[in-house]
Amino acid sequence: MFSVRHRLLLQISAEGARVMAAETTRDFEALEAQAQTLMSVFTKAGYDAVAPAVIQPADVFLDVIGESLRARTYVFTDPDGAELCLRPDLTVPTCRLHLARHADPTTPARYCYRGAAFRFQPQGADASHPREFRQAGIERFGDTEREAAEADVIAIVIRAMKKVGLKDWSLRLGDLGLFSSILDVAGISPRWKKRLDDAFLKPLAFREALKAFATGGGVTRVSMPEALLSSLDSADPAASEATVAAYLEEKSIELIGTRPLSDITEHLIGIRESREEKPLDTTAADLIGRYVGISGPARTAGAKIAELVNGAPAGSSEALEMYDRRLALLANAGIDLDRVTFSAEFGRTLAYYSGLVFEVRAKTLGPQSPVATGGRYDGLMRAAGADVDVSAVGAAIHTERLLAAIQGASSWAG
Repeated sequence: MFSVRHRLLLQISAEGARVMAAETTRDFEALEAQAQTLMSVFTKAGYDAVAPAVIQPADVFLDVIGESLRARTYVFTDPDGAELCLRPDLTVPTCRLHLARHADPTTPARYCYRGAAFRFQPQGADASHPREFRQAGIERFGDTEREAAEADVIAIVIRAMKKVGLKDWSLRLGDLGLFSSILDVAGISPRWKKRLDDAFLKPLAFREALKAFATGGGVTRVSMPEALLSSLDSADPAASEATVAAYLEEKSIELIGTRPLSDITEHLIGIRESREEKPLDTTAADLIGRYVGISGPARTAGAKIAELVNGAPAGSSEALEMYDRRLALLANAGIDLDRVTFSAEFGRTLAYYSGLVFEVRAKTLGPQSPVATGGRYDGLMRAAGADVDVSAVGAAIHTERLLAAIQGASSWAG
């Protein structure tokens, strides 16, 4: 027989389970209602609702999403031997859907979606970073007016979030195109430019990497035999790939869930060649360091950048003009520029972004949990199978975070 204490514990446990089930049901219903409102704003703005497949070819994602997210993607092999993944975002699947619909990938189109995405999270991650989470977003392709398309995407996403109750928000901008322009102004070699572009995807470590590059301490060390590295040659990529493939086979190293063989070979060739290159010029490193230190109100950041590159060779002026034009378009779209900041070292962790990047933050959530993110990714369509780059910009709302931000604001206000 159960003791009185045991029966009481069972009753408490059962009641707790009922409460949790009720809360889960309420949250699900709230998320569904929220998603319907977000989608209604998107469709009224002229975006076509689509539902990309959850299971996607792994190679497309692993080629473009970058080191950080690659390690967090759920990859598996089906019985036929095809390498697949659970989509870690909905942008790449939407690109693939667009290619399936249009023989000409540059055909202008606008899509909106809602659905689950999947990313591994380490143990101890909080509720704002679940392994399965929901996104609602928009993507648009083929626009000729680039800055106008960017401003429109940001304005629609913020309008949608305000529609469901988000009030205390701020917008943070970055610009990978402007960073690339600064590298051109610095006059560095193509190889140094590529290394800095790669390092820029890790903003927390970028300044340390820049310092190491300027002192000659930035050579990447890998546990590969010197004989293997010295046998690789960028002038003969096919032979180099064969050499790397033979080494991996000899060591029984599989490629499942990692970079493709061509990327691994290119990376190793880069390591070998970087050992022969002189350290990054200190003047160039200083210019880049001062640029990534620019952060603050978006209204004044443009002037700081212009002052930094004053008198530099032509090439930076176009990027600065784009910056100013983008802010004017945001203001015209109704965005309060007093809520907009610019951070030069903000580059996002997804490797497919190529220009503007942005995130929307909520006052009740920390800076590591933005409620919406997005940017420009003109090269992604080619990676998804097109034979040309396509003008593309989009944004995704993390709907669980958005709901938490709104509920948190209501609790705080109460």
